[in-house]
Amino acid sequence: MTVTAQPIIVGSERSEVGLPAGMAVLRAGGSALDAVEVALRHCEDNLADHYVGTGWLPNARGEVELDASVMIGSTRGFGAVAALQGYPNPISVARAVLERLPQHALLVGDGAALFAAECGFARADLLTEEARRVWHQALRDTEEGVEGENTDATPGDAAYRRAALAVVQRLAPHRGPWGTTNVLALDRSGELVCGVSTSGYPYKYPGRVGDSAIPGAGNYCDLRFGAAACTGRGELSMRATGARAVVEHLARGADPGTACSAMLADVATLPDEFRAELRVLALAPDGRHGAAAGQDGSVYAVMTADSVAPEVRPRTVA
Repeated sequence: MTVTAQPIIVGSERSEVGLPAGMAVLRAGGSALDAVEVALRHCEDNLADHYVGTGWLPNARGEVELDASVMIGSTRGFGAVAALQGYPNPISVARAVLERLPQHALLVGDGAALFAAECGFARADLLTEEARRVWHQALRDTEEGVEGENTDATPGDAAYRRAALAVVQRLAPHRGPWGTTNVLALDRSGELVCGVSTSGYPYKYPGRVGDSAIPGAGNYCDLRFGAAACTGRGELSMRATGARAVVEHLARGADPGTACSAMLADVATLPDEFRAELRVLALAPDGRHGAAAGQDGSVYAVMTADSVAPEVRPRTVA
């Protein structure tokens, strides 16, 4: 690439922890890919954030499973991992899939963990005591009601199975911020990169994979038109191929904010008894950016080469 662009990095809620490190890479002339990885690693290592990386709230079986992906705008190269256990920085493992295993784009579960081990990534216990306490608190009442220690064995077993299924069905995501963190970056060479890292829904069914590891759903990047990434109800984004839809709107000439709102308007027409908010963020190759959400108060963060700190911007309410 011969283009000289003004570097910029944008991110979803809670990305402020990592954006300064990503911008430091860009200011030094580093690549958008390095900037995205560094920024997301800072977010994954933030123990105060229970929705990404170490310290996440576990699935319904008490296990932490992580998803992440990275996509390169100039080649549309894509690398991802999903349902990864035991490795605290899934964004780095996703990048390794992109660069070291080019015949594939997505690894899941045990295969993703095997690959992480082969690449030399360090293992870690991802379930912190604080996350464990929150998880147990949420499950405590149900556990007391379904143990069935003093009932006849057969009816008790049946009652427990029904109650266990009810736990999986009734536990909604925490009312705080959604688990996914998006970071999109444009470097001086004009390269555009989009990265996503998430722990998914708290108390999710084991093995559940959301949109974050799926190209076109939670993450899409095409240097000709722009990049987009989603947070929130990933099942809706998968059904609408949400990130790809935003980039298609950019290709037709929409500004980033309008492109994001148009995708959410389409998603709103889909039936979903488990409907929850979906948010989206976009960055164009010329540095324009925008975001949309379904409710007031939703924000995203921006840094340019001149920024002292991340600037929080409101998302358009779709």
